[in-house]
Amino acid sequence: MSDPHAAILIVDDEFSVRDSLDGWFRRDGFRTGTADSAEAALGRLKEGPWDVVLLDIRMPGMDGMELQRRIHEIDPDLPVIMITAFASVDTAVRAMKQGAFDYITKPIDPDELSHQVVKAIDQRRLRTENTRLRQQVEAAGGRFEGIVGDSQAMRQVLEMVRSVASTDATVLIRGESGTGKELVARAVHSQSARRFYPMVPVNCGALSESLLESELFGHEKGAFTGAQYRRKGRLEMADGGTLFLDEIGTISPKTQIELLRVLETKTFTRLGGSQPIEVDFRVICATNPDLEQLVREGTFRDDLYYRIHVVTIHLPPLRDRREDIPALAMHFLHKFARQMNRPFEDFSPDAMDVLVRQDWPGNIRELANAVERALVVGNPPTVVARDLPVHLDNGADAPAGDSLTDIERAHVARILERTGWNISRSAGILGIDRATLYSKIKKYGLRR
Repeated sequence: MSDPHAAILIVDDEFSVRDSLDGWFRRDGFRTGTADSAEAALGRLKEGPWDVVLLDIRMPGMDGMELQRRIHEIDPDLPVIMITAFASVDTAVRAMKQGAFDYITKPIDPDELSHQVVKAIDQRRLRTENTRLRQQVEAAGGRFEGIVGDSQAMRQVLEMVRSVASTDATVLIRGESGTGKELVARAVHSQSARRFYPMVPVNCGALSESLLESELFGHEKGAFTGAQYRRKGRLEMADGGTLFLDEIGTISPKTQIELLRVLETKTFTRLGGSQPIEVDFRVICATNPDLEQLVREGTFRDDLYYRIHVVTIHLPPLRDRREDIPALAMHFLHKFARQMNRPFEDFSPDAMDVLVRQDWPGNIRELANAVERALVVGNPPTVVARDLPVHLDNGADAPAGDSLTDIERAHVARILERTGWNISRSAGILGIDRATLYSKIKKYGLRR
């Protein structure tokens, strides 16, 4: 989708190429400018800001390679897409090694070029956002965004985070579902020397083997049916930063071998490609299942286990740090009150007592969902006990027949009904992805 505020500078000595590209992108809603030489392009750069430059490699006088170098002296983050004849692909590849975003060969496929332009603009905006985040990180100092709790158990977790963040060691975060493993991963990343580069999360448990491979390694155009464009994978996106592999214990034996090779060599190739790509990233993994048991069963490679099991952070379940529940509940109350624009201020004593007495099998995620539900059905300014989900009313005295499966089924059904079976919104409230929600709907035989 085009951004009406995005500006494209088109540099080509052929009028027909300039005119065609100018027309294509104007019709798509972009702002455009053109130049017929490198000298003219340098003049137009001063009229910016520009979000991407389309640049012909072969031009009389100063060629595209030299102009690219001059552009990046002026604006190092401005993405340049090289336009080249097929015979000059080697030159284009050399241009990419010197900082070009990508290249495209003539005759130009408008759809492919539009796809590359949108990706380049997204990268430009991401870098701008990273600069802003860098300033926020510096201002934040030692705070851990989103992590709430002052129990002894959480103080130990945060102390471990501070210790491992100063190293580049691989970290394995262990804990039940919903305990906040990704938040801890982000805390490690935000305190590390890699904090000015992205942390790239991958939910291994939500993807099939083939999708996970494509997601991790990326692919070349034509690598498989439906691969219409070259696509960077998460490994490439994490270069310089941190790769967070959630539910690492779910990946297939084949993907385990490929991942181990990447961790050992820090090189990989895209699916359908032959060119090795070097990457430099830190790895943080998370697991709920017992990896040692998976190793004993032969479903998880012991060499990969030892590779990722360098430093371990154990996250306690919420039932083992009940003293943090009031602070967490207030955190979510204020968060959802702002989002919903509902003037809630506090919990009644009996409502807070109900929350503190729960075992919370879904941990922090379940607590957040309960508070959100209370703000939907309750009346400001105070949440009272009757606003909380029905299954919480009996607290610790709930009958033993109420299994976790029964509770989860009822909770999923309740959220679906509340959102009118809006899958995306329901998945967001439940803290899971759409694929996992569809799986639970099928598992529990839920129907609208």
